[in-house]
Amino acid sequence: MRIPCQFKLLGTVALLAGALLGPLPSARAAVVKVDGSSTVYPVTEAVAEEFQAATKGKYKVTVGISGTGGGFKKFCRGEIDIADASRPIKKSEMEACRQAGIQYIELPVAFDALTVVIHPSNTWAEKMKPEQLKVIWEPAAQGKITSWRQVDPRYPDEPLKLYGPGADSGTFEYFTEAIVGKAKSSRGDYTASEDDNVLVQGVSRDKGALGYFGYAYYAENRNKLKAVAVWNGKEYVLPSEKAVEEGTYQPLARPIFIYVNAKSLDKPEVKQFVEFYMKQGPQLVKEVKYVPLPAKVYEANMKNVQSKRLGTVFGGKEAVGLKIEELVAREASL
Repeated sequence: MRIPCQFKLLGTVALLAGALLGPLPSARAAVVKVDGSSTVYPVTEAVAEEFQAATKGKYKVTVGISGTGGGFKKFCRGEIDIADASRPIKKSEMEACRQAGIQYIELPVAFDALTVVIHPSNTWAEKMKPEQLKVIWEPAAQGKITSWRQVDPRYPDEPLKLYGPGADSGTFEYFTEAIVGKAKSSRGDYTASEDDNVLVQGVSRDKGALGYFGYAYYAENRNKLKAVAVWNGKEYVLPSEKAVEEGTYQPLARPIFIYVNAKSLDKPEVKQFVEFYMKQGPQLVKEVKYVPLPAKVYEANMKNVQSKRLGTVFGGKEAVGLKIEELVAREASL
């Protein structure tokens, strides 16, 4: 599992790395700039590492994690070549890009099982219904729902501590849309961070904690977190590759994307990186514990890159409840 460390030591460590691994890419190396979703980050960073190795330092790829919303802000200002996104582009972002003359190509790259997590010692909330999660996270809960017993009288009177993504996160928007019923409708009295590793650490250290983030971060930290099985209307289902493929992990299974600035594709480094992403991405998606899409989706993505098929198939709307086969059908409709 490769989720690169967010915090890198400088100085001596960098010198040692240079001695062991050889020279870093030249300062004059052409740069591909990527920013956005922390959920998509593990995939894009893995692809970036492989691409830089394959091109032997000719190209450099920088990957930031300012959140889906933060990434789109930079993208629509023309500051980056590619936006990582854990939700489809919104109408307001489409308009911002239009006004700035930014045209884009939407490329779905994987499916994620947005995972609700609790502390390993929590034995009372191993299964939850979306309605219970709504009681916890809706705006009306702020300052009022502070104990697990207030969520369900069968739960212990244990302090409830919450951890989740910040307001610029696509995961935050998707979760609030799917669970609360309205995107960005959430209580604000919780520990928020765009860095999912911070959320992992928070939940792992607090018996009464509950949080949510992309499946890759749970999979990397199974030894210190417990995933919650979510009721899909028929049964409680734990997040897994199989559950996502079968369409049973609802409503928290979702597609994740990269958005490519069409003009940036005129740069060899960007075009080669995106094509490399579509060829090598499926294997790396699986490696970082997300669910690869059918091969025909990546093949269609490649054609869309080569023909510069612009726009989005989502019309600025969220993708709550979308299953893999529905995404495939939607992509094939254009």
